Formats: sequence, C-alpha cells, structure tokens
Amino acid sequence: MALILFNKPYLVLCQFSRQDGRTTLADHLDIPDIYPAGRLDADSEGLMLLTDDGRLQHDISDPTHKQPKTYLVQIEGIPDAVALSKLRAGIDLGDFTSKPAKVVEVAEPAWLWSRDPPIRQRASNPTRWLALTITEGKNRQVRRMTAAVGLPTLRLVRVAIGPYSLESHPLLPGESRVVDAAELTASRR
Repeated sequence: MALILFNKPYLVLCQFSRQDGRTTLADHLDIPDIYPAGRLDADSEGLMLLTDDGRLQHDISDPTHKQPKTYLVQIEGIPDAVALSKLRAGIDLGDFTSKPAKVVEVAEPAWLWSRDPPIRQRASNPTRWLALTITEGKNRQVRRMTAAVGLPTLRLVRVAIGPYSLESHPLLPGESRVVDAAELTASRR
C-alpha cells in the first residue's frame, strides 16, 4: 500500500486523464494505479494525498473520517475581529453552513515558494495571510468563506492534511514523496 504526498502546482488538474492540453497529475506522477484521495481546484496549490489502496482512499475522502486540512490563504484586505470570529464560528454559504474553523492571522512563511504566475496585487488594497483549518471539504469552501466576510482569496495553498504537512515534509511544487500510511491511521485514534 502506497501513500504519496504530492505538492500540486498552480493550474494542475487533479486527475490523470488528459483534458484539452491542460496539465494534469499525469504530467507529474509516473506511479501506476494511484488515485487522489481528495481534490484541489486547479487554481489552488499544495498538499494532496494519493494512494493505490481503494479502502485507504475511501477512508481519507469519507466525510465521517475527514482529516483536518490547513490552508495558507492570502486575502485581499485586513481581517478584523468580527470577520475572524465569523470564520471561526461557521458561515452560512447558502447551500450549507460551514463547520467552525480554526483561523489565525500569520506572516507569509519564509519557506513558501513563489507562484508562477504571481497573484495580482493592487497597491491600494493591502493583503494579509491566514492559516485556516477545516474538517470538511466542500467545493471551493475556503474561497467562499473568506469572500462571505469581505476578504477575497487571492492565493490558496493547502499546507497540511491530518499529520502530514509541507513544513515537516518539504516538497516543492510538482514533487512527491512516499510516506508511511500508519501515521495517518495513528492520528485518527
């Protein structure tokens, strides 16, 4: 049973099948019979887990076993106490209400790579970084959460899933590493 950590680059599709000349996981991973355990949107970057074990893939992706996921979120604007409180409490996003999140304002980590192409920056609009941890993973959830409190997401980087993080398992965009799945199992206990 293989468990692979992969740092998904910006604009890479989370699939192995080719699509209209776009870059996919197949352009970065040449390991047979592995599948993503969860997804990241093309315009998001960062940590993904992949495995060749269907049961493990299901366990990682199943909502009843959701691992906490931590994102570095570059936002446009300066978060105030009210916005942070709303993010922490859970937000009604129309089709669902997000579960409470852990949110702290952070400095941009020194180890974070530059994005290519860089994000758009407007001199009149300051940006800040948040570390935001959720235990669910609805479509575009983090972007929708920050937008709901008036802080649009400019850059979204998943930096941790359960016990695995890009800080403790450094990978540059496009790099992967095989790890012991027992660490994941132990973190659930």
